[in-house]
Amino acid sequence: MSTVGKVTEEIINRSPFLREAMTENLINVSALSRKIQPEIEDTLGKKVKEGAIVMAIKRMSPGYYDEVDAKIKDFIATLGDFLVRSDLEDFTYKNSDTLALKQSEIMKFLVDQRDYFYTFCHGVGESTIITSNSISENLLEIFKDEKLKSSTKNLASITIKLPTSNTAISGIYYYILKHLAWEGINIVEVVSTANEFTVVVNDNDIDSAFSVLMQLKKSSKKK
Repeated sequence: MSTVGKVTEEIINRSPFLREAMTENLINVSALSRKIQPEIEDTLGKKVKEGAIVMAIKRMSPGYYDEVDAKIKDFIATLGDFLVRSDLEDFTYKNSDTLALKQSEIMKFLVDQRDYFYTFCHGVGESTIITSNSISENLLEIFKDEKLKSSTKNLASITIKLPTSNTAISGIYYYILKHLAWEGINIVEVVSTANEFTVVVNDNDIDSAFSVLMQLKKSSKKK
């Protein structure tokens, strides 16, 4: 038999973001009760007092999202070094039969280079290269016969060293990106490997982004 408590929990659990906001105590319980009251009444087929819904929400036991949140915070506290790189550019090319050959050519060029940043992401219809602007002219020359769809200058990146357990915990990337978004920091690109996670932002956002990530790490260690 459906009850106010059961229906209330089912409605809230349909939205991971809502449950997460409750975990962070960012939700006005009375306002939430009024919002979901019509649906609860429709499901139960009777009138339900707002106070009953408020009590049902407050009685909800910590669930999956609370457990995940706790695991993520423990994980964030173990993050390794942050590596910041500036003076980056990105280039997005339309995929072609010759693009892989150009990629091979630029890699040969980079063998003799030092202190550079370079990533290549091959998508379904296009590929993006992020590199230090010190080698951007060489890259443009090598890829001159390819179709350049877009390019962006004045970028910077923060590479985060991740513990090897990062693949066993869900929500790690979301947790990091969420806090950057809350500070109004636009993420231009995201690059990841098994144990590294890199966010690329505009040069004028790099200080704020670094500050947010450092604060996340410090606050998690204070638990």
